[in-house]
Amino acid sequence: MLTLYGLQIMLNKDLLEQFRAYLLVEKNFSQYTAKAYTSDVMSFLIWLEDTDVSSVDYNKIREYLRFIYKYNYKKTTVARKISALRTFYKYLYRERVVEANPVAGVSAPKKTKSLPKFLDKEEIEQILNNVNIESPSGFRNRAILELLWATGMRISELSGLNFGDLNLEHNEIKVFGKGSKERIVLISERAKQYLERYIHTARRLVAKDFPPPPQEENSPVFINNTGYRLNPKTIRNVINSIVEKISLPKKVTPHMFRHSFATYLIENGADLRVVQELLGHASISNTQIYTHISTKHLTDTYNKAHPRA
Repeated sequence: MLTLYGLQIMLNKDLLEQFRAYLLVEKNFSQYTAKAYTSDVMSFLIWLEDTDVSSVDYNKIREYLRFIYKYNYKKTTVARKISALRTFYKYLYRERVVEANPVAGVSAPKKTKSLPKFLDKEEIEQILNNVNIESPSGFRNRAILELLWATGMRISELSGLNFGDLNLEHNEIKVFGKGSKERIVLISERAKQYLERYIHTARRLVAKDFPPPPQEENSPVFINNTGYRLNPKTIRNVINSIVEKISLPKKVTPHMFRHSFATYLIENGADLRVVQELLGHASISNTQIYTHISTKHLTDTYNKAHPRA
């Protein structure tokens, strides 16, 4: 016989799956972010036990926060958990499951501001030049890293590219960023050449045991060895293997290519508004962090080079 608690678990499981679909389809969150948010909400639902999500109020949320603070999570983790719950109840409010969002008035802990890590031009070139392009998948990887460096795209955006997004005649690519926001990024001649060579020669050979995938408007540009869209995790693994191979003394992530792209533009006099547009930042304040990186980089260089520093 199904108990009230068991019924509540089933209902919560359905809600959670619907919420996950909402994050991926409507909010256009990355698989990584959707997974993290879903996991955070699931932890909350487990903590609730047999309490109905629709009966949760502000005090109940505060009680849960006191509970998770016992585990000494980092401020960024707590902030994400609060953001996940706020988004979850915002979704429930839209679906008329609740009458108000109990997390609306909850403030997240202030994050410790740190400058994004970036690679200098020489380190980027060292990584690019150590990609093995002798195999079709290796040439694909080189084209991917060239694009990340040339455009500042997120790997989720690059993974989501379709042939209909490419306008290589004008060195442009249409990108769908966070919140399904569309923008145009520009690509260098070098990146364009690698991309075109991948499309015309290597792409059909990546999935060698499967029929060549079509090059239609809604077909993925970058594919794996089974002919399906390439997962961002594969791109992370590619970068990790190269960094390990060349013993680069930095922990390198795909997002560092984005930081490096923005920093390089700012250091070379690019207008902040232009960089904001290319990165797809909703607010100029998100882009201004790269001016701080540039200033710090100049200061560090000065301190190392000047005899009186």
